[in-house]
Amino acid sequence: MADTKNAPGSPLGEPVYLVVGFLRRPHGLRGEMIMDVHTDFPERLRSGRKLFIGEEHKAMTLAGSRPHAKGMLVKLKGIESPEAAGELRNQWVYVKAAEVPSLPEGQLYQHELFGFQVIDENDASLGELVEIIETGANDVYVVRNENGKEILLPAISSVILETDPVRRIMRVHLLDGLVDDRESRDGNRKK
Repeated sequence: MADTKNAPGSPLGEPVYLVVGFLRRPHGLRGEMIMDVHTDFPERLRSGRKLFIGEEHKAMTLAGSRPHAKGMLVKLKGIESPEAAGELRNQWVYVKAAEVPSLPEGQLYQHELFGFQVIDENDASLGELVEIIETGANDVYVVRNENGKEILLPAISSVILETDPVRRIMRVHLLDGLVDDRESRDGNRKK
């Protein structure tokens, strides 16, 4: 999930912050909290990392982290009691998008896919990728055409054929039932 609020120097529409977790509740007596992990790189959440908490993006420093059940236990500098930790309950945890390392060639962060033009195997425009839904099994890409109609595309290899980050185009194979045949007959899709 990306927060697309702009800050000075941020290109219009580019996310300023990226979600890496969600603070649940205090754990123990020393100010630790249980955090759901929303990043593919939890190992990057180490002591000294600057995090931004809540919708106000309050800057805090990670004092420590360790695995816990399906998430992590995190300790933030200055949070020394369960009462202080409780004030941060149910808050999103962000990092600055500009501070995330580059991925290997051919891989993209989710937020980099927003705005890609989506085309089918016959080069017919299906619309623009506007949202990514995390379902647990696989992500689902929400593609919206110029008429506001949406198509839900499962992010699986049999559907997503090619992603071209230079041209910002995603080529897809439409499985039966993904697009209503009436849409193509009504001219909502380009032939």
